[in-house]
Amino acid sequence: MSTNRNVAVIIGSLRKQSLNRKLALVLMELAPPSLTMNIVEIGQLPLYNQDHEETPPVAWTAFRDQVGPSDAVLFVTPEYNRSIPGVLKNAVDVGSRPYGKSIWEGKSAAVVSASPGAAGGFGANYHLRQSLVGVNVAVMAQPEVCLGGADKHFDAEGKLVNPSTAEFLGKFTHAFAAWIERFVAK
Repeated sequence: MSTNRNVAVIIGSLRKQSLNRKLALVLMELAPPSLTMNIVEIGQLPLYNQDHEETPPVAWTAFRDQVGPSDAVLFVTPEYNRSIPGVLKNAVDVGSRPYGKSIWEGKSAAVVSASPGAAGGFGANYHLRQSLVGVNVAVMAQPEVCLGGADKHFDAEGKLVNPSTAEFLGKFTHAFAAWIERFVAK
């Protein structure tokens, strides 16, 4: 009997047709039935400012309420200037506060990056991993997904055009499901 796990999917790009959004949707399609994956939007989050914690913005509270109960998080991000987009770092910061009430605490996660460039967002992938260590998130080490040449992997409808990429991403989602089980309280 398999248990269903809820996974918050956070996309570091705000564009509706971004390569990373397309990749997130493909990963959601390829995920095993044991994972229920839902995108949690981050573009509406005001910049983190501790002065607002006494009466937090509604968007902060909604974000925390969506991600907090999830069993795991899948981060899908582009690379901006060899790092993660500011909107994604802001989401990590909003979720980590107030002190002692982090929504990230003890969660398992995976980080996926995609870029038209050859390195596939490698810099962003590793910068995000570094930030997640600081908020006590257990990030899956292998398999890694840094999808280079991502603009060539999708057709106009956002579907993968390369069967070997689909096979690899399917294996990734199954490995992620197994990773989650290592950290969810029995």
